[in-house]
Amino acid sequence: MALHPGSSQAQEAVDVELVLAVDVSLSMSPGELEIQRHGYAAALTHPSVIEAIKNGMNGRIAVTFFEWAGDFSQRVLVPWTVVASAEDAEKVAGMLTASPSQSARRTSISGAINFAADLFAESPYKGMRRVLDISGDGPNNQGPSVTEARDQLVAGGITINGLPLMTNDGFTSSYDVSDLDEYYSNCVIGGPGAFMIPVNEWSQFPEAIRRKLVIELANDDQEKVRPPIMLAQASPAYDCQIGEKMWRNRSWMWQDRQSP
Repeated sequence: MALHPGSSQAQEAVDVELVLAVDVSLSMSPGELEIQRHGYAAALTHPSVIEAIKNGMNGRIAVTFFEWAGDFSQRVLVPWTVVASAEDAEKVAGMLTASPSQSARRTSISGAINFAADLFAESPYKGMRRVLDISGDGPNNQGPSVTEARDQLVAGGITINGLPLMTNDGFTSSYDVSDLDEYYSNCVIGGPGAFMIPVNEWSQFPEAIRRKLVIELANDDQEKVRPPIMLAQASPAYDCQIGEKMWRNRSWMWQDRQSP
């Protein structure tokens, strides 16, 4: 899959091409969906994020935002947009909060990664760095292998960072995994300087988003970042097919839950 459009037109230079991919699967409650939308809107307009943008070599970034669930469930809320000022960020925030989120079935992280690849290919901008920032509350259980999708995107010079949502305020199910941070670290994130910040309760979400954006935009040395932050790992013992296996075995889970 080509990651750059075959166009002779000059692309506008930006410091970062940033794709924000946000989980809206049915395991997320309406309240959690609203927290996500408003959390991203608040983070993008926060003074520390605006400062990080202005301090870049070009002083501007290009951002796009989409929500995802199953393999073919992706919806772009913010098309590619340049942010170079607080006013630009406010416009993006307005697009994020203009309509409510729409939940959908299943969880396809690989589908979201492949959709992001198309967005990068269609981008009219030329970033010094290209970053996919993906958040979610469960493992991949539909679509292609998440590691194959990750490796293909990373091979194109794109970094995938993660925000695993390890909260328990929404709808728990048999498809949850308790070590979602380890799953993201081993199976989802990758590329130069890849990292993730786990969210253990929703009160942490706004700060986690702000910190993550500042790191991604300022390209800070990871050694100087306050914990908790986890870098990409490659543990051969971790089963990156755990979500797919749990879905295939769902009939056994139902039988177990119905047994006396």
